[in-house]
Amino acid sequence: MTVASPIIVALDYSQPDQALAMADRLDPAKVRVKVGKELFTRGGPDVVRALHDKGFQVFLDLKFHDIPNTVAKAVQALHMLEPAILTVHAAGAVKAAADLGVWMVNVHASGGSRMMLAAREALVGHERPPLLIAVTVLTSQERADLQEIGIDHEPEDQVRRLAALTRDSGLDGVVCSAREAAMLRAACGDDFALVTPGIRPAGSAGDDQRRVVTPPQAREWGVDFMVIGRPITRAENPTAAVDDILQSLS
Repeated sequence: MTVASPIIVALDYSQPDQALAMADRLDPAKVRVKVGKELFTRGGPDVVRALHDKGFQVFLDLKFHDIPNTVAKAVQALHMLEPAILTVHAAGAVKAAADLGVWMVNVHASGGSRMMLAAREALVGHERPPLLIAVTVLTSQERADLQEIGIDHEPEDQVRRLAALTRDSGLDGVVCSAREAAMLRAACGDDFALVTPGIRPAGSAGDDQRRVVTPPQAREWGVDFMVIGRPITRAENPTAAVDDILQSLS
């Protein structure tokens, strides 16, 4: 099953049963899902298998950041665990789902080019390598947050530097704020994937995301994939919330 929707629902739950219960209220034809560190730490490969069995494509959001050899081996190990972790499986259609191949994993661009190159090279020769993207500046961070760690630049300047480093290291795209999307699309080209958290439908609370935009704004600025959590997962009717977002993009 090919998912045309740009929506990735963040399953940011502490327990696998909570994440799977939410997945049961979503349509895998309309969204992909994201499994992050807390959920994967608690649920491991089993929670991802269960999501695949429900027909979802999974973005495994573990944000690797370590010495090059460690990151390379971690990315390679995750790929070698397919179909358990990264290969997309649609329930009842294993062969068609396997033809879709692996989808997406990420590292931190601030780990540097040697780390990103090692991660990229670890996937060379695999039949269906995942999209490999890098995190630039977290959407919860402002200039004051960067200054605390010794980076005296505006977030947009740091994003531009890290995106260029990611592109030059041969990765497939970056995680960024939608506010940087137009800049990065112009700088990095149409084939460079832009994945953005911090997307909030009009009227939604910003929560802990500082640099947020609406889905139509994100689409206009060149975003490929929109990671959306609480506006969907805390909605009374998550499916209706997804439909409202898709309608806003039509």
